[in-house]
Amino acid sequence: MIANGAHPPIPFIATADYAKTGQWISALQQAMPQEQIVAFNSLSEQQRQSCQLAIVANPDPADILRLPQLVWLHSVWAGVERLLADLGTSDLKIVRLVDPQLADTMAEAVLAWVLYLHRDMPGYARQQKQNLWQPRDYIKPQDKTVSLLGLGALGEAAALRLLAAGFKVNGWSRSKKNLEHVTCFGGLDELPQMLAKTDILVCLLPLTADTKGLLNAATLACLPKGAALINFARGAIIEDAALLAALDSQQLRHAVLDVFSQEPLPPQQAYWQHPQVTVLPHISAPTDLATAAAIVAGNIARYRKNGQLPNSVDSLRGY
Repeated sequence: MIANGAHPPIPFIATADYAKTGQWISALQQAMPQEQIVAFNSLSEQQRQSCQLAIVANPDPADILRLPQLVWLHSVWAGVERLLADLGTSDLKIVRLVDPQLADTMAEAVLAWVLYLHRDMPGYARQQKQNLWQPRDYIKPQDKTVSLLGLGALGEAAALRLLAAGFKVNGWSRSKKNLEHVTCFGGLDELPQMLAKTDILVCLLPLTADTKGLLNAATLACLPKGAALINFARGAIIEDAALLAALDSQQLRHAVLDVFSQEPLPPQQAYWQHPQVTVLPHISAPTDLATAAAIVAGNIARYRKNGQLPNSVDSLRGY
């Protein structure tokens, strides 16, 4: 084991107002006691000149520029679109978090909110406000099709949960995949075909140049009238005006939204008061500090041992 201090300290870089910097540093230090994990502002000028790697959570790009020898960054988030945008054409390698616990937590959220829509909880909530005692028709899961936009680690885990609950499951990805018991679609040409067979659509896509605005007036119109939508990905994948129009026209019966183009969601945003929208404060799959820190520690240990970087983000694809 390398003695503490044999390598330059590893800075944890986040915005000045990030509340969990101390918790992350504590979890990361516990996971790799052979390293020295420090807040960026604790680095001396000499230490900044020698840092080759950093761990980041929505960092200030100016702080990264103050580390001239930096080779790679390890993000503690699965989504890195903001980091890519901030760094522009930088040659820095970015490693995103790939955590099985995160996938399991997201799959749990997908199942929970699919069941919320499947059992028409929004309908019962409306009836309660009207003092209306009226059972609604029951439909078996086997007669409902849930379609997943995105079949990466999160999508695959969600598909397994949905299949176990009895739903028919479709999945769409940029390149067609082959998952057992899942009807798979690939590429933009096949997207309308899948949407037309969908009762509940779940978005788990990364935000890239190709997925920004993917759910717009044209694609939402491909869904059967009365379909429902869950967005657990990124807000900018949906065109807000198109979604509100689809809800107002009853093309869509309900939307569960956990992510938004601006967060926190501004008080004046129409989603807050819309009767067919459930607003969530970006809570579908919170990162688990302990498991995430262990994964970051493992990647750094392997880098220290053989100099090999973990798989990094393709800046063109965005993930």
